[in-house]
Amino acid sequence: MLLIAPLAGGLLAASAPVAAAPPPVPAPAQAAVRAAQVAQHDAARTLAEQRQVLRYWTPERMRQAKPLDRREPGRTHTAATPRRGRPLTVAPARPRTGMAAHRSRSGRTNGSEWTGGGAVATTTGRVFLKMGGDEYFCSASAVNSGNRDVVVTAGHCLKDGKGAWASKWTFVPGYRDGKRPYGGFTARRMFVAKGWSSANDSDDVGMAALNKARGRHVVDAVGGQGIAFGKARPSSAYAFGYPADPPYHGGRLVYCNGKLKSDSDTKDEGMRCDMTEGASGGPWLSGFHRSSGSGTITSVTSFKYSDEPSVMYGPYFGAQARAVYKKADAA
Repeated sequence: MLLIAPLAGGLLAASAPVAAAPPPVPAPAQAAVRAAQVAQHDAARTLAEQRQVLRYWTPERMRQAKPLDRREPGRTHTAATPRRGRPLTVAPARPRTGMAAHRSRSGRTNGSEWTGGGAVATTTGRVFLKMGGDEYFCSASAVNSGNRDVVVTAGHCLKDGKGAWASKWTFVPGYRDGKRPYGGFTARRMFVAKGWSSANDSDDVGMAALNKARGRHVVDAVGGQGIAFGKARPSSAYAFGYPADPPYHGGRLVYCNGKLKSDSDTKDEGMRCDMTEGASGGPWLSGFHRSSGSGTITSVTSFKYSDEPSVMYGPYFGAQARAVYKKADAA
């Protein structure tokens, strides 16, 4: 979860089957992939369960939902060096109905409303969920996959570390001021890295395989960003999300862009960004094209240190994140 000091927190094109055998994987990378484990949970599997979840999220409940944040007491967050596997890249996918891309001005920002349109305005959305009896929301993004049903977010937006899984989990792509232009996509299965599920302090990445909405897969409806694992760490990125604490209100898509640095404690990626709670789980895109709004997701927003509120951090997408993706894609 995003913590803002509480004044007290072998190339794959997934849209088609892969025919060629992958190249041999070096022994160290094979060991890393084998070590990567995934925790999973069934969500709304039947049509009745899906309808129940969608009926639950009334406009009033959506307005009252609170941003979910990850409680980290200061600079005490530690984790092992992320495991690296063989690099894997999934190219972005366009929706199967055309949408115009809009061009916006270039320039760096530590937190501005995204007005450039394009793919990122539809692939990014808010997630609504229940955790511990309360209603919350996070941010997430649709990604290209073989089943065309996968979204990526932070692990803590799916499971409370060693604790309970979220319920009533629904992705609303293109969310804006309470409007749901593509409806809501309920989760049928949820996945997090075993490191997050068992240690609650590492590999804060999660993915959900969604049910169809209005008879369509999410990627067919809104498109899907690319995603990469085990690649060289990018030097810069664009981060997107729905921050809700002042000066933001959670109704509009916000972005930051800038250089990345590695955290000495966790080896996570860091970026100067003023986004607040609610941005958790939002995508970090490298190689981002402002004109089309598309890029490659290499991390998601995870947390901030209480003594460093101007920098937010996200996990490096290595073997653990790749294992989560493969499980979600096969679901």
